[in-house]
Amino acid sequence: MKRVYTFSRSFIPVLFTFFLTIGSAQEKLTYQQPSQEILELVNAPLAPTVRVTDNGDYMLLLYRDPYKSIQELSETELRLAGLRINPVTNIGSRTNYYTNIKIKSTSGKEVIQVTGLPENPRLANFSFSPDESKVAVTNTTTKGVEIWVLDITSARVQKLTDARVNANLGDVINWFKSGDALLVKMLPDSRKDLIDQAEAIPEGPTISTNDGKKAQNRTYQDLLTNPGDEFNFQQLALSELYKVTLDGSISLWKPAAMYRNISFSPDGSYVMVLTVEHPFSYLVPYYRFPSTTSIYTQQGDLVSTLLEVPLIEDLPKGFMAERKGMREISWRADLDATLIYVEALDEGDPNIEVPYRDAVYQLDAPFSGKGDLILKTINRFNSVNWGTENVAIATDYWWNTRNTKTYVFDPSSPEKQPSIIYDRNYQDVYSNPGNFVMKRNKNGSMVLSLDNKNNAFLLGDGYSEKGQFPFVDQLNLSSLETVRLYQSKLSDKKEDFKDYNVLKDELLVSIESKSMYPNYYFKHLKKRKGPTQLTFFENPFKSIEDVHKEVISYTREDGLELNGTLYLPVGYDKNSGEKMPMILWAYPREYKDKNSASQNTQNPNEFTYPSWGSPVYWVTKGYVVLDDAAFPIIGEEEEQPNDTFRAQLVANAKAAIDAVDAMGYIDRERVAVGGHSYGAFMVANLLSHSNLFAAGIARSGAYNRTLTPFGFQREERNYWEAPEIYYTMSPFMHADKMKTPLLMVHGVADNNSGTYPMQSERYFNALKGLGATVRLVMLPKESHGYRAKESVLHLLWEQDQWLEKYVKNKGSNTEEGTR
Repeated sequence: MKRVYTFSRSFIPVLFTFFLTIGSAQEKLTYQQPSQEILELVNAPLAPTVRVTDNGDYMLLLYRDPYKSIQELSETELRLAGLRINPVTNIGSRTNYYTNIKIKSTSGKEVIQVTGLPENPRLANFSFSPDESKVAVTNTTTKGVEIWVLDITSARVQKLTDARVNANLGDVINWFKSGDALLVKMLPDSRKDLIDQAEAIPEGPTISTNDGKKAQNRTYQDLLTNPGDEFNFQQLALSELYKVTLDGSISLWKPAAMYRNISFSPDGSYVMVLTVEHPFSYLVPYYRFPSTTSIYTQQGDLVSTLLEVPLIEDLPKGFMAERKGMREISWRADLDATLIYVEALDEGDPNIEVPYRDAVYQLDAPFSGKGDLILKTINRFNSVNWGTENVAIATDYWWNTRNTKTYVFDPSSPEKQPSIIYDRNYQDVYSNPGNFVMKRNKNGSMVLSLDNKNNAFLLGDGYSEKGQFPFVDQLNLSSLETVRLYQSKLSDKKEDFKDYNVLKDELLVSIESKSMYPNYYFKHLKKRKGPTQLTFFENPFKSIEDVHKEVISYTREDGLELNGTLYLPVGYDKNSGEKMPMILWAYPREYKDKNSASQNTQNPNEFTYPSWGSPVYWVTKGYVVLDDAAFPIIGEEEEQPNDTFRAQLVANAKAAIDAVDAMGYIDRERVAVGGHSYGAFMVANLLSHSNLFAAGIARSGAYNRTLTPFGFQREERNYWEAPEIYYTMSPFMHADKMKTPLLMVHGVADNNSGTYPMQSERYFNALKGLGATVRLVMLPKESHGYRAKESVLHLLWEQDQWLEKYVKNKGSNTEEGTR
């Protein structure tokens, strides 16, 4: 078998092909750009991403270009075991990079440029040191990945390693507790040249077998397909672990293996290491391959081989299914070196009825044998926030009922019955109590922020029937009494609570309005003085800052309350009576009760941010936009949401159009509908089963559910259990009913489960064969979301052209040929 490691750089396409009007011909077209009004918004410089140290002293301002180039997306890429890897640089080929760093003290206004940055930086994998004085970060060069370290007080970075870091399986950087060294994955010298699959001569067929077990898996993409893929994956996954000190010395810590996850105990004395093992699978991604979890001392000496997990291809049926045995192993954050793990009490099978689904155990050094039981959960275990030796808070959930429970329990006295603090429907946002405030303890681990009266604190989003008003609550974990310490009263702005330092009484918030970019502030709950502004970002989208924006509420024909965010065109006079075209953009969501489905989670004061997939751009072109229109699909009690999917889709759409039409703003004969992914599936169904729309835009969708036979979205039933559901919901099966112009867009390299590019290609062929008006645009190199600026600009051009022809100027077209 020939092995080579010479990947030629892919040809960068200047032209790409998509189907057009004239018979069966195709047109070659260069990447296009939208009109100036839209282009101005796309090119607006963006404010940085903000990261605040846990002590609240410093802010890191991270700058990046929101788009890649088509040249970057055309770099060599291998798709293996659910990963997309650049084998030249040894990092994910779709990694987001930052290009600049600035630092700001929260006590002053000066923003300091970090010095010493590499030329043309591509920064990722930011990792704070235990004392938060430094930040380690990867820099990707044309030859590979390096480690650099930022000293926050001096605002200077220095290079720590050469470009031999292996970031292919993530978890690249882990700090030693001392803060003067890192544990880093490095490329092994023993790594062999990769196989060029295009030139390799097969040694035999690829064979898969099954011994009669049921293995009902999702339609994963980028899986291994042959022995050559297996070989390449192993070589790319292999790393050596090195201890790298801040003075630049490097020493081997562990020899080559397929290292996946690495985790130091809170006190730094032990290291938990998870490695990927053989045999590999052609059915599931790498994270379901066999694995071994081992515990080492910080010097690298083996303490315990804790767990060996076999290949996971045959889980029980259902979203709540789990494998048997130990899982979710982690360090207990409030202790120095104690492991926590979970085991299913129902054999991982949600169809087995038991009083408790999961048990939580803790295991002390030397980490062998069975752990001590500390908690049982009624639903499937979700998470735990550790506080002290005697206080912890756990949550569970059960998808089928949408139930979640929150427990306060004493880990040191498992015989004590846990108290259930909250028992609620997790889709009921109005009753959401919020998230517990955390703080760093002496080991630098995040634990519950508790005062000396056993009070915990929660930050809540504060959604209600009257709007969104975030809050800070104090919960006494002994009496379970709640006191509201603060609630936002802002009606013309939106507050978002980021963190609360109980000791300093500092509430970190961001404040924004529809025309004011989000900025950070400190508020003090006890002193009640005015907020201290920390950042001063300006609105980069000046051309739409005065656009009228409101959240409207309306009623579906069955009485269900719905809502959406309405935008009127730039310069539109609400009193003019002029009837404008409208774009309705939505995404269906499934619920088990009407109360949750009717709740409003939209805030009219949210900053108007036109991202690449947004329809908001078209307010500059004379369109009314109803964005994020509520499209709930409800199945109460024994009924499943998808049992009446199509009828509810049409009812949602009609209610939305009726509501805006009643306001006098739109011509209901000129309404377009758009959506992405499951939203595209929605669009195709609406156009096939209603006459409400003039045109549709469907991006990266799935249209034939028989191609995803073991469930899709939130549907648990497989095709053979509910063939009528799969048939009825598949637009492909009803292609003969399509009478409305449909623009379809899909990334050629879509990696999303269930939305293979073939879904759009086959659906287009069916529509074309039946004489529908349809256009298919296949974007080269793009995945489920679109990344290259060239692709995004062309997408916006395509959408604009389609809307102008079939919506704004509907009725003026003489040509009705097949597209």
